[in-house]
Amino acid sequence: MSLPPGFLDELRGRTSLSQVVGRKVIWDTRKSNQGKGDMWAPCPFHHEKTASFHVDDRKGFYYCFGCQAKGDAISFVKETENVSFIEAVEILAREVGMPMPARDPQAQQKTDRRAALAEVLEQAVRFYRMSLQQQAAGPARDYLQRRGLGADALERFEIGYAPEGNALFAHLAGKGVEAQMIIDAGLAARPDDGRAPYDRFRGRIMFPIRDGRGRCISFGGRAMDPNARAKYLNGPETELFDKGRSLYNHAPAREAAGKGQPLIVAEGYMDVIALSVAGFEAAVAPLGTAVTEDQLRLLWRIADEPIVALDGDKAGIRAGHRVVDLALPLLEAGKSLRFAILPQGQDPDDLIRASGPKAMQALLDQALPMVQVLWARETEGQSFDSPERRAKLDKALRERIKTIRDPSIRGHYGEAIANLRRGLFGQPQGRGQGQWQGAGRGPRGPGMAGGVIGGMGGRQGRAQGAPLPAMPSTKTSLLAGADERLQRRLSETIILATFIVTPAVLPEFDSQLARMECADPDHAQIRDILLGLGPDDDAADRVAQALGQDVLESVMSGPHVSICPAVRYAGDAEQARLTLREVFGKLTALQGLDAEIAEAEEEITGLADEAVTWRLREAAEARNRALRSQQEDKTSYEMGPNGMMIDKDERSAFDALLDKIGYSKPRR
Repeated sequence: MSLPPGFLDELRGRTSLSQVVGRKVIWDTRKSNQGKGDMWAPCPFHHEKTASFHVDDRKGFYYCFGCQAKGDAISFVKETENVSFIEAVEILAREVGMPMPARDPQAQQKTDRRAALAEVLEQAVRFYRMSLQQQAAGPARDYLQRRGLGADALERFEIGYAPEGNALFAHLAGKGVEAQMIIDAGLAARPDDGRAPYDRFRGRIMFPIRDGRGRCISFGGRAMDPNARAKYLNGPETELFDKGRSLYNHAPAREAAGKGQPLIVAEGYMDVIALSVAGFEAAVAPLGTAVTEDQLRLLWRIADEPIVALDGDKAGIRAGHRVVDLALPLLEAGKSLRFAILPQGQDPDDLIRASGPKAMQALLDQALPMVQVLWARETEGQSFDSPERRAKLDKALRERIKTIRDPSIRGHYGEAIANLRRGLFGQPQGRGQGQWQGAGRGPRGPGMAGGVIGGMGGRQGRAQGAPLPAMPSTKTSLLAGADERLQRRLSETIILATFIVTPAVLPEFDSQLARMECADPDHAQIRDILLGLGPDDDAADRVAQALGQDVLESVMSGPHVSICPAVRYAGDAEQARLTLREVFGKLTALQGLDAEIAEAEEEITGLADEAVTWRLREAAEARNRALRSQQEDKTSYEMGPNGMMIDKDERSAFDALLDKIGYSKPRR
């Protein structure tokens, strides 16, 4: 439908965005300023607890600093009500008393035709339900009873029966429905030889398929004849029915999920019905095809983390792997999938009938995140007893994770996979991670397979960002002193300030920014805001709106920031690139040395290991390269084993460290 010029502008002008959004959220009164139209609330799209969802009532736009959802009143209604653009416009127009413009003749004709097809399908629903009560449907009723479906379930899901022969076609034709309308609704087909049309569904238990608005758009049928060519048969693609864009039990599941029930993706009609009868009412199923991108987006409109219920056999696991591959590129902050693996040979219906709803609930509670399913596919039943096999694993995982488009999510996946990898190869989690960036040395020496994991975007540093405890002999060393922590904090501030004044370079450094561990909680929040900036967003304004002007000023007003060329020459992309490359390099060197020392603590069990000694020296020298300027006075330096200058005091502290932990120093 085409709208006249100015109609949408007038609609937006009459609509109060805060009133529209206010139906779905609870405003944070401490953070909001109603008089200025500046409203804050927890985001309705990713169900958070903090108020990061901002509505600017004067400008008519909303933005979430957590999931980056943004738009106006029309897009908000469209997303929250799961309706089309025109339907959202119609809803808002009714609320503000604006008459909708007359539809053009072609659009009106199309709408009328779709309504007529839907009415034909509703007549078919009534016919099939009536047929289930007839004598010929006795075997179908017995089957449904054996599956545990009582009268309430039959009524709720409008289950019917398609008799043999062409009973439906004759019934509808007798009601005055044209033959072509019956065919176009997907209820009958015309033979190629020109004979009379015949019913598509014969001798089958019938399940009406309804869209998100509750309209019947097609049917699915289960054959009663064990020799039938297809056990389950769906209607064909029509003007109303698109298999890849529809879900069975869509509208009831959306309502139940809105009340807090977990959204479960099952395989077929009977699984959905069994789950719903057992109390899991937010259950849906794809319609005769593997899950599609459009269906994934439908699922994420209903819930942030749908649970895919997989049969425990090989076919079920393979289906889960296909879903993972499909979902990885589409992941967004807060949107993912979990997987419930059912016992071998059982589907949800079998499990519930055998063990009851509690057994199903236990499986849902233990549902696996996507990253574990991805890891299991690449590792289960395989041996990694050689560097080549480990390298093959690294390559496969790296290729999978590279498909994730969101840089922040890609970084977190890299971190999770790195931890799983160390667990598999007998290394403690959170150790030896920093050196996986750069030269590509593995966790146990140069050339090992672990070096490639860094290329997958894994965040550097220890698990959960917690620093490892320094050994007693290193507490007074320059390698673990307070000056190093200060250096990290200053480096973080310069990086964030550079991005704030020159956000145009963000796409070039987004993966490094996503991996940056922040010692300061405010810095971590600013990092996340920067990663979520749109092309037209003002970085400073976004930070100030989300965290307050004082936080922004604390980052931008430091003396080390004010003298930084990248900040002094705001907007100079080349200067920003030079600064970011240098400062990110410093952080990488610091993290690499920390990781090498931490791993040395784990590996030393007796005899000296000159290979590890060499690694520690290399890391220390890399740190010096990053932190010492060539213009400094060289009188306090001496030549290192690789021909570079090392601070004499730090060399002494470093040698003392090696003596303490039992290493023999190579000759100089």
